[in-house]
Amino acid sequence: MKSSCTAAAVLVAAGHEVPPPDYMMMFNNFKTKYGKVYNGINEDAVRFGIFKANVDIIYATNARNLTFALGVNEFTDLTQEEFAASYTGLKPASLWSGLPRLSTHEYNGAPLASSVDWTTQGVVTPVKNQGQCGSCWSFSTTGALEGAWALSTGNLVSLSEQQFEDCDTTDSGCNGGWMDNAFSFAKKNSICTEGSYPYTATDGTCNLSGCQVGIPQGGVVGYTDVSTDSEQAMMSAVAQQPVSIAIEADQYSFQLYSSGVLTASCGTRLDHGVLAVGYGSEAGTDYWKVKNSWGSSWGEQGYVRLQRGKGGAGECGLLAGPPSYPVVSGVVSQRVVV
Repeated sequence: MKSSCTAAAVLVAAGHEVPPPDYMMMFNNFKTKYGKVYNGINEDAVRFGIFKANVDIIYATNARNLTFALGVNEFTDLTQEEFAASYTGLKPASLWSGLPRLSTHEYNGAPLASSVDWTTQGVVTPVKNQGQCGSCWSFSTTGALEGAWALSTGNLVSLSEQQFEDCDTTDSGCNGGWMDNAFSFAKKNSICTEGSYPYTATDGTCNLSGCQVGIPQGGVVGYTDVSTDSEQAMMSAVAQQPVSIAIEADQYSFQLYSSGVLTASCGTRLDHGVLAVGYGSEAGTDYWKVKNSWGSSWGEQGYVRLQRGKGGAGECGLLAGPPSYPVVSGVVSQRVVV
């Protein structure tokens, strides 16, 4: 595990010492807001100590007037290690080397749009919540499939993460998986709607008895990887459709992210699958817009903006995965149930 961010004990603003926050009041408000109930006085005290340390990180970071801000969220009572163990869940691509793909998306030199935001185009479902299950890979997969299918057919259908959890045996459910592997599963199988095969945040037994088909078998033709470490290739891919990406999300800057463009060098050891849904610029800082799967109370209504233009593997390693997207065909003989 990588070293954590550090926080100054004394908070300073405009050259003047600032009184420390009322940690206990903040902790009580935090417990009320997020329904936190601990197992006795001892655990309460332990969680308070972790919460207090994280609040110091939040205040010290925000005092630096960076392009992003941290804030108290439902993860503020967790250590970095606890957080990573429960809320990430990506297995490295090397475990699935040799999977068939259609091609590699390269930048062809065509002019690139200055900004893209698929959340305003009716092809992105509301932010979902994976809970304490390492199923991020399935949410990234369904997000990319939902976007591709909506663009192909004009119908936005929320798809079942739980089907991938229970039925895609080449991935490992709450113990992690990889989006390309899940795209291969989708090529071979009909994919159920979210409503007919709802998410439980636990591993279960594959049960398709109530499945209403969201994407019929044959609707997913395959998938394409995006050329690694290429911002132009990634921009052209995102301009085409939402793209599954892998990032490192176990640093405090990501755990406690609240708003703005994250420019925190959050690492390149990929452990979390998310969805790139656009890009743009704000106050001279270029960014990627990314849909997460930790609910809408995290970040910017469930989204994070990551620095664009960093070079190499990109902020949080988002260009290294490699990024990938499904290729679909809306011209199928079976009826799609929305």
